[in-house]
Amino acid sequence: MTERYRRPLLVMAAGGTGGHMFPAQALAETLLARGWRVKLTTDARGARYTGGFPEGTEIEQIASATFARGGIASKLGVPFRIGSGVVQAMLGFRRDRPDVVVGFGGYPSIPALAAAQLMKLPRMIHEQNGVPGRVNEIFAKKVDVVACGTWPTKLPEGVEAVHTGNPVRGAVRERAGAGYIVPGDYPMSILVIGGSQGARILSDVVPPAIEALPVEILRNLRISHQARDEDGQRVSQYYLDHAIDAEVKPFFDDIPARMSEAQLVISRSGASSVADISVIGRPSILVPYAVAAGDHQTVNAQGLVDAGAAIRIPESKLTVEAMSEAIMAILSNPEGAAHMAHAAMRISKPDAAADLAALVERLGGFEPDMTAEEGQA
Repeated sequence: MTERYRRPLLVMAAGGTGGHMFPAQALAETLLARGWRVKLTTDARGARYTGGFPEGTEIEQIASATFARGGIASKLGVPFRIGSGVVQAMLGFRRDRPDVVVGFGGYPSIPALAAAQLMKLPRMIHEQNGVPGRVNEIFAKKVDVVACGTWPTKLPEGVEAVHTGNPVRGAVRERAGAGYIVPGDYPMSILVIGGSQGARILSDVVPPAIEALPVEILRNLRISHQARDEDGQRVSQYYLDHAIDAEVKPFFDDIPARMSEAQLVISRSGASSVADISVIGRPSILVPYAVAAGDHQTVNAQGLVDAGAAIRIPESKLTVEAMSEAIMAILSNPEGAAHMAHAAMRISKPDAAADLAALVERLGGFEPDMTAEEGQA
């Protein structure tokens, strides 16, 4: 393939949580449709989330490590594993030079971003949370562009950023602003999601909080509850013992559909969850993960809370009674629930993936319509 007709290449680097991987998936969907080639570098944990990536995305596992896990011997080996990953990335970049490298956070993004810096390749990061993760904080001053999903984001002094919003997957965009059926005396659903970590407290509190609701509400409810593997059996049994119609799984692969059908979403306030709730437009009860780095989940929830679209309950104040009261406040007030749904949509950024893709194209020296035309050729 000659340079003139070479399709541009994006290399994305993302860590092993859905919060990093889902925005990367959304960008991959957008740029593949515009004629780019897309490669994702991640680790074994991140590879678990690649099933939804569009066909045509090249997936590569790359060596990396973190000081946050393992014993002394493991920590001593971290610099060597990261160094090996950087060399691996540089060799790959020499074989197939990226036009742009984008990091989404997490320690598996270190090798690609470091290699791009050493080779002076166009590079950027996308920070999903209101408080940047450690890796993105380090690279914020070493890249050409910083894009932010939550606004404002507490960035290092002197770093300017572009507010793109958090890209959502195509399955979420397809349901943007889906019609909301207000709570009433007919079948209703509640979606309970906990993110990739820290969902146990929702499994402890939400089932008894639902069971405590008045019978005239409870008899109409259908629950979709995402629970950890180790919690799933007891959560299922609780719902069964109390004759509550519920489906309990460690992961739902149709979250956008379930969310669009729900009258209420109960969730952690990870960046991707907040973005999905906003774009689809649903009332929510948000319980920030108390030990999230920099308390970023509290910051993530602020926009929905300020807009009147969500009730935020800190873990320190989360009780069965507090959760049950919050659920009741929404399901017993159809007009208020409708206001919350519309308020969520008003602050959403459903075009975040397109805006981020436009940044990538400009950084790579391509006009947006040029790459689209190449993809159609």
